[in-house]
Amino acid sequence: MARTLRSPLRPCLAAAILAVSAFATGESQALFGGSSSKGIDEHIILSGGPALRRWENLRRESDRHDRWWGNYIRPARVRIQHLQKQHGSTVPITWLVYRPCYESRATEDGKPLISWIESVRDKYGIRLVWIYSGRDVIKYINKGRNRRRTKVASFYYYGHSNRHAFMMDYSNDISGASTAWLHERDLSSIKRSAFARKPDCRSYGCHTGESMSAKWRSATRTKLWGAVGKTDYVDPTNPIVSPGGYWKY
Repeated sequence: MARTLRSPLRPCLAAAILAVSAFATGESQALFGGSSSKGIDEHIILSGGPALRRWENLRRESDRHDRWWGNYIRPARVRIQHLQKQHGSTVPITWLVYRPCYESRATEDGKPLISWIESVRDKYGIRLVWIYSGRDVIKYINKGRNRRRTKVASFYYYGHSNRHAFMMDYSNDISGASTAWLHERDLSSIKRSAFARKPDCRSYGCHTGESMSAKWRSATRTKLWGAVGKTDYVDPTNPIVSPGGYWKY
């Protein structure tokens, strides 16, 4: 699918490669924060895409991202497992995945990444929606289901970001930059009525808690937990805030 090239954005430079270190406080370990849903509303998971090694290998070792293609796929799968354990196997879960990055990384790696992602859908019986822009995320939140009957009980983002935007791609089309994102200035297009009461919304991208969380709350009247500082995906099953950072909304 052809896409219009937009001005690039630049995120933190060490999101996926810092060493794991202990981080105290209960909220900092809250990968699996609770939701008030009883299983009748919908849970949305959003996975951004990985960088290409052709670009990242040109960086200094300490600044390289996404050695493993599945940095933002594996934690989404773990989240799916947790939600089904918590609410039952038939709980409505929709997984939004930015497809262009996985197509290009599949070509680079010589592996069937699209089929592997679809196998997660098949194994857990969830809805998989391929997306191609940040606007697709807003469109799904607003109209992906009948929001009079099915509200959004939770929203989780795994991917690159900076303080102002979720980056659907980073260092994939262009080295060290993003050409597809969901910017905080676009959040006002999200319908507040789409959400359930007190939804559990969390971003596991870098720096979200420094600006975007506040803009999300202003636009939607819901909390979005995000990181002040960088996030660390060295253990993709448990992304954490890097030393010196913390979670906030």
